[in-house]
Amino acid sequence: MKVRRQSIIVETIQRQRVRSQEQLRRLLRAAGFDVTQATLSRDIRELGLVKGGADRAYQPPAPTAANGNAAALLNRAVAEYLTRVARVQQFVILRTGPGQAPLLGVALDGARLPELVGTIAGDDTILAVAPDVRRARALVKRLERLSRP
Repeated sequence: MKVRRQSIIVETIQRQRVRSQEQLRRLLRAAGFDVTQATLSRDIRELGLVKGGADRAYQPPAPTAANGNAAALLNRAVAEYLTRVARVQQFVILRTGPGQAPLLGVALDGARLPELVGTIAGDDTILAVAPDVRRARALVKRLERLSRP
């Protein structure tokens, strides 16, 4: 339930400008999740969402190399959500549980890994694109290392 709710939160802030917790709570209720303010605050903190831009809307944490939060978020997301990794040429296919792919995708994109050009996330699958085969192999090794307990 928590994973699916957090996935809906990420999808919601990516689709539209959300400027307050109350607005986000109403949008979640419309999606079938009746959450308390405390639960929503915890979700926002765990997802690393920040308010930014001219309109002060929620967005994923700023992806900068100096952002230690991005590395921590990636480490946690890979450990919690990644179930399988496969590589085809410079493409890496990542499998997660239902509703977890958007969360892992945000963490991957936010980490700005040198071996990753970008991601496309569905519900339980992510297509990660590396610049070349060598860096795709490196990405697979990195993710496998992070997913080990």
